[in-house]
Amino acid sequence: MWSELDILKAAAMILALMVAIIGHEIMHGYVAYRFGDDTAKNAGRLSPNPIVHIDPVGTIIIPALLYFSHAPFLFGWAKPVPVNIYTVVRNGGYKAAVAVALAGVTWNFALAAVSAAIFPLFDHPGSLASAFVGMFLMYSVVYNVVLGVFNLWPFPPLDGANALKYIGLEYRWKGLVDLITKIEPVGMVLLIVVIATPLADWFFLPAQWMINLLLR
Repeated sequence: MWSELDILKAAAMILALMVAIIGHEIMHGYVAYRFGDDTAKNAGRLSPNPIVHIDPVGTIIIPALLYFSHAPFLFGWAKPVPVNIYTVVRNGGYKAAVAVALAGVTWNFALAAVSAAIFPLFDHPGSLASAFVGMFLMYSVVYNVVLGVFNLWPFPPLDGANALKYIGLEYRWKGLVDLITKIEPVGMVLLIVVIATPLADWFFLPAQWMINLLLR
């Protein structure tokens, strides 16, 4: 039987994850829109309505499996926002493409910082409402930092690899562009290898440092 605190905790975790992953995708589309690409806007994907961003696997199934298996934190993703990167590059150059690639992680890190700044106000809750807000802020820090660090990994199709590729194109670093292009077909395999092995501990170490710093 779930207690009121269990229900509040589950709700706070789900809401924090949804805000993190949906905001991440909206920001990709919004920054692209600022550079003249209205693909996401025309598809209705700049809306805060969570229904248009839900990916059945990444937004529902994976987080639910992690929650009911008592994983230390939830993880997931929203449906990718469509972006016409050629329009972005035509209007703003490769630096604009880098901005689009990093827009999601910028949202995540900014939201983590704001949540951490507000969290001390709710560290000693006096009501269920303040307890919920405190839990939401704490999980917002954790999820946004984890998502931000994860998406900066240099494995296609993650944001970090995309940003590196556009930086390489901007400064004509052919070796970097060729390397990323070569690993694109096996990027997901490399990503799974890292996640499924002890290498994940090393790759997530910056996230742990940031969480400890923000929630000290």
